[in-house]
Amino acid sequence: MTLSNSNPRLFVEAALVQGASLDLALPQAHYLSHVMRLKAGDGILLFNGRDGEWSGVVETAGKKKCSVTVERQIRTQAEESGPWLAFAPVKKARTAFIVEKATELGASRLCPVFTRFTNSARVNVERMRAHGVEAAEQCGRLTVPEIAEPETLEKLMTSWPNNRRLFVCDERGAGHPIAEALEDLRTSAGGLSYDCGFLTGPEGGFDAGELDALGKLEFVTRIDLGPRILRAETAALAALACWQASAGRHSTP
Repeated sequence: MTLSNSNPRLFVEAALVQGASLDLALPQAHYLSHVMRLKAGDGILLFNGRDGEWSGVVETAGKKKCSVTVERQIRTQAEESGPWLAFAPVKKARTAFIVEKATELGASRLCPVFTRFTNSARVNVERMRAHGVEAAEQCGRLTVPEIAEPETLEKLMTSWPNNRRLFVCDERGAGHPIAEALEDLRTSAGGLSYDCGFLTGPEGGFDAGELDALGKLEFVTRIDLGPRILRAETAALAALACWQASAGRHSTP
């Protein structure tokens, strides 16, 4: 069996050990047999966020059942550190876009947060996780980002770790340029990967009182993403892209 980048790559919950036989969930069985048209003897890649990446071979491929045998480890599990992204949920398709691209850009935790002007009152955490899984499968990550339960901005700030720098995207232009803020943190960390997070607001922006309250917290740095007004989803991904350029090369999400 020959493996290549074209082989399907699946996230599974089960432990991955040589010789193990896994029965895939119905959606995955449908994907392999109907979308990818795999048959017995074809190769796939498997990961679970704990045991690295493994090659596998399809044993049975049917409409309602697909089983695979785990063969050998391709990559060992490595620590994957990445920033947290707290963001105000937007319209459903755009929230899915944020989750997908944040996964590709190395975010390790995604935190939906309700601000004063957040328009979306409901968040489907399971759907967000499904989008994260699909993106991790596609981009080659060994882990899937954690999806936190939605909470208010006040509760998020109360529970936020004091040793994790939080960069708040200030759409009013009162923050530090993001490149300078990231460089300062990178320098203080000795040039290595560092723990941080980003907070982006809703489509209507943050309330002035929210920004003032955030600015008084010792672990918060307000940042500026440039002269143009960015959509909520653009701001979130622009911030993560800047982090990737600054520190992402030192981590492996």
